[in-house]
Amino acid sequence: MLRLVSALKNSWAGLVHLLRHETAFKQECIILVAALPAGYIIAASFQQYLLLIFMLVFIILVEVLNTAVEAVCDALSTDFDANIKIAKDCGSLAVLLSVFMAATVWGFATIEWLLRFS
Repeated sequence: MLRLVSALKNSWAGLVHLLRHETAFKQECIILVAALPAGYIIAASFQQYLLLIFMLVFIILVEVLNTAVEAVCDALSTDFDANIKIAKDCGSLAVLLSVFMAATVWGFATIEWLLRFS
């Protein structure tokens, strides 16, 4: 039980850090909060609603991991290093791909929603 409490404290500290220092994380959280009612309106089923919301949570998850990679890289060296650049660029690409995936799912759901009214 102590390990669980410790893990929760560490997770909370990570969340607080991200909310205080990471603009992209804050923006993604705002989008998630706005999407909760929007997804409910757009979704044709509860399963589709979950998919829409989970796609946004997936972006946040990838952003968290990207921030972790960047923090480790910054801790290793402040000098330019080609390998560190690759690691950071790959993390950035992962975020971009997750955004593309979510935008595609939301786009198709929105088109489906609009077609229901025609």
